[in-house]
Amino acid sequence: MTDTSIRRRTVLIAGGATAATLTVGATAPEAPSAAGVPVAAAAVCTLTKEMTEGPYYLDGQLVRADVSEDKTGVPLKLTLTVVDDDTCAPLGNALVEIWHCDALGEYSGFVGGNGHDEPDNGTFLRGGVLTGSDGVARITSVYPGWYRGRCIHIHVKVHTDVTLTSDGSFEGGQELHTGQLFFDEAVTEDVAEVPAYAANTVPRTTLAQDSIYDEGGAASGLLTLTALGGSATSGYAGTLTLGVETG
Repeated sequence: MTDTSIRRRTVLIAGGATAATLTVGATAPEAPSAAGVPVAAAAVCTLTKEMTEGPYYLDGQLVRADVSEDKTGVPLKLTLTVVDDDTCAPLGNALVEIWHCDALGEYSGFVGGNGHDEPDNGTFLRGGVLTGSDGVARITSVYPGWYRGRCIHIHVKVHTDVTLTSDGSFEGGQELHTGQLFFDEAVTEDVAEVPAYAANTVPRTTLAQDSIYDEGGAASGLLTLTALGGSATSGYAGTLTLGVETG
């Protein structure tokens, strides 16, 4: 899979920052934005390229807060905050959609592509949730595995004005952002030793070896990860603020 385009102006602001106040340094003064939301006067919204959706996207996935289904893996609690890149104001009622492979590097709808045989229902580890008025989307999943030639990552899209369907999915709307979320290499090393991941027979590509991640930190989608317990099997919380161009 290769990324070939910079599709539209998008920012990712330091992971874990609140949508209401973004600061550079503890003493940065605040000033009201045009939208009436306090924003640090010294704050700089870092522009970043978008990333292609890749070959494993499927339209019309379920709107749900938990996409893990029955997949074995290290628990992952994502908190993704969507803000307007110009005003830093939170973007409510936006659909944040994710999809990623399981511990064996297999995507639902494409099982076998990474050389492992397992049941394929076409929906595991896919779905999205609407942001609240605070711009926050919370999604439960499992830590992704890896497939040949790519580091561990999660694909993400941000949509607005979607229509929810009777079957629990969505349609229509405007796509504001397509990107990828990345994981700290030290954490991934611990996760890779958990049996479900150690069973993956494909050599793992590290962040430094990846052809897409550009070492840009949060500006390129690197999650802030916090352990949920004393070992990798307890899971992790992952946070990031996504700034998108709305106009």
